[in-house]
Amino acid sequence: MKLLQTTLMALAAALSMGAFAQEAAIRKNLAERLPNLPKIDEVSKTPMDGLYEIRVNHSEIFYTDAQGNFLIQGSLIDTQARADLTEQRLNKLTAIAFKDLPLKDSFTIVRGNGKRKMAVFEDPNCGYCKRFERDLTKVDNVTVHVFLYPILSADSNEKSRNIWCAKDKGAAFLDWMTKDVVPKTAQCDATAVARNVELGKKARITGTPTIIFADGSRVPGAIGADRIEKFLTEAKP
Repeated sequence: MKLLQTTLMALAAALSMGAFAQEAAIRKNLAERLPNLPKIDEVSKTPMDGLYEIRVNHSEIFYTDAQGNFLIQGSLIDTQARADLTEQRLNKLTAIAFKDLPLKDSFTIVRGNGKRKMAVFEDPNCGYCKRFERDLTKVDNVTVHVFLYPILSADSNEKSRNIWCAKDKGAAFLDWMTKDVVPKTAQCDATAVARNVELGKKARITGTPTIIFADGSRVPGAIGADRIEKFLTEAKP
């Protein structure tokens, strides 16, 4: 038994060394051959024999062979499970736990008792966001954490700053989103808005609105009051 355990330990060590050498070779070859490739964060084997995942910029995924001779960009599909493995991996990498949201960079709108929680990333010039906000006025007993996320235009940045610097952020935001009352020009430290954009990039928030519920459920795009109610009811932090 002791001999078997020793043999297994030696085999595991050899496999570990082999995996380390393989990763080192991939990193070295890709760095030398593709100097413009961002620094590799992680190299890992995929379920496909001979194919390795390369992760850069926190959540960008490429694939390569064991020697880094080829680089592939695209989706890896498991045809048996009928699953997009790349999408699953990206969803895991960019997931945001509700408890980890930097709420200090948002402002809060409370309706009713505010017991139910949700967060939303919105661009002030997003038409879908305006429709979403009109629908959201029909939802009661909810606390909404609004993250200004100006990604559409320079004017989006200006409006976001004016809203963030308003005496009553929530009122200025809702007046604009639901009544088309242009927010008054205001100045203050609005670096929170810039941090929201950086957070959104890392989390692959590419459109607005993007909604995050208390259980971590993430919904891209405008949804109606009935679906908002459904997600709020089902969300368990």
